[in-house]
Amino acid sequence: MAAHPLALDLALTIRHDGRGGVADDLEHPDGLTTWLREHTDALHAVPGAGRLVADADTLAAVRDLRAAVRALFARAVPGDPSPADARRLLPVDTALRRLNAAAAAAPAVPSLAWPDGAEPVADWRPVSPAPGAARDALCAALAHDAIAFLAGPDRSRLRACHAPRCVRYFLKDHPRQEWCKPACGNRARVARHHERHHA
Repeated sequence: MAAHPLALDLALTIRHDGRGGVADDLEHPDGLTTWLREHTDALHAVPGAGRLVADADTLAAVRDLRAAVRALFARAVPGDPSPADARRLLPVDTALRRLNAAAAAAPAVPSLAWPDGAEPVADWRPVSPAPGAARDALCAALAHDAIAFLAGPDRSRLRACHAPRCVRYFLKDHPRQEWCKPACGNRARVARHHERHHA
């Protein structure tokens, strides 16, 4: 389902709520369960991802990883991060340690699938089931995607939206794109107009 890299979709689970605050789609385990179901195709390396029911430990682990991803996204964008997001970011060294630890938490081996009439597909599978294996596999898959994105060519298109109160990141699709969505552009123009006429 994801039209973006999975790491960006994870970062976008924190967003402007439309009322001047910030909403968190992963505030409760059921929010994470819903998010996982919506991203089953992108989580093909996690056995049973579409059937996972998040618990409090899994939610905490994913939220910790998301904090690391958002801090590294803030480092990756040209200029400053969103002013609405800057005060809640982890230090970069902490974010790197957290991301790399998550990536290493689930030992995995390469696996090849080759269905009849289709191209072969390489995948990573957990080495052996253990307590917490589903959580570790999930966090490892998310971390692997974040590492691939941050080390890949699309990182240069990553931007922080600087509309008032927005905390979203987006991939810049055309040279004049400044905001994550049209509503943020409208909000930014209204704020500039207000500043000009009340200065």
